[in-house]
Amino acid sequence: MKNNAFIPSAPVTVNWAVTNACNFRCKHCYSRADTKEELDFEALCAIVRKLAQAKVFSVNFGGGEPLLRKDLPGIARLAADLGLTVSMNSNGFLVSADMARKLKEAGFAKVGISIDSPKPQVHDQFRGVAGSHEKALAALAHLKEAGIETSISSVICKINIGDIDGLVQMALSAGVSNINFHNFKCSGLGFTNKDTLDLGPAEWKEFYTRALELKKTVKGLRISLEDPIIASLGHKNGDSLVKGSVCGKLSLNIKSNGDMTPCGFIPIVIGNICKDDLLEVWDKSPVLEMMRNKVPKGKCLSCKTYSECLGGCTARTLALTGDINNPDPHCWVSPSGE
Repeated sequence: MKNNAFIPSAPVTVNWAVTNACNFRCKHCYSRADTKEELDFEALCAIVRKLAQAKVFSVNFGGGEPLLRKDLPGIARLAADLGLTVSMNSNGFLVSADMARKLKEAGFAKVGISIDSPKPQVHDQFRGVAGSHEKALAALAHLKEAGIETSISSVICKINIGDIDGLVQMALSAGVSNINFHNFKCSGLGFTNKDTLDLGPAEWKEFYTRALELKKTVKGLRISLEDPIIASLGHKNGDSLVKGSVCGKLSLNIKSNGDMTPCGFIPIVIGNICKDDLLEVWDKSPVLEMMRNKVPKGKCLSCKTYSECLGGCTARTLALTGDINNPDPHCWVSPSGE
């Protein structure tokens, strides 16, 4: 079954964990146990040139905490000079006014800062570092002053499900352009702590119902919802060129040692950017082929919105069921399709 008529000839976005080192101790971290191997500056520059040659549109640096790589500005500057749109996800702890200016000079177009609660003590406990909430808000102000577009990334889970409106108000007060509500992934520590952090299907339905209301009514702030299962609430993601998860269809992940995976939450290596041809992997990987052409199982067979949702989040389904074609465990739709 062909789920998507359009797959670009190269990844539109590459998410790149340039390091798995981190100064935080987040309870949901997916990369804590990942490889500690890192490539040197010259190898990273060679990868940037490969991405540009393949006509990748944008690169988003992550980790770990990408700013622990002191050479990150140099890597970003090369990427921007070669025509790539450059962005980053950071916890914000190391973003001083001086660092924000350096990031602007390095060509960063956008920086997302992780803030998971409007309440400082809740965020700090979740992230494992005292004062991290205050530092994150300060980072947003420094970045804005430097002329870099900012966004907030919030992982939705037990700690913040009751304060979605508070997160939106915080984003409005911080003057960011966008807040990203990320669905909880059960990878790494996210799997270990899923029983205390993850929501049940009914809770996810309640959250998305409220989030979609806010998306329609809040002015001056984009509210981004990445989860395909919201199709069952009548929401079609018109911002995306593909149905279902974008991983392996519009985006690809590079690990700190150069290994390529469909996304940061799917630990299946499909090649190594240092050794393999990116476009050949993108075009011929059997793993990506399966992800692009999922086959419905279980209640998905009778679901009226399967053609939009395509079974939900592939990473979460794989982590919790072992089969990417199974229904997303977060899905609240009953087997009868209601």
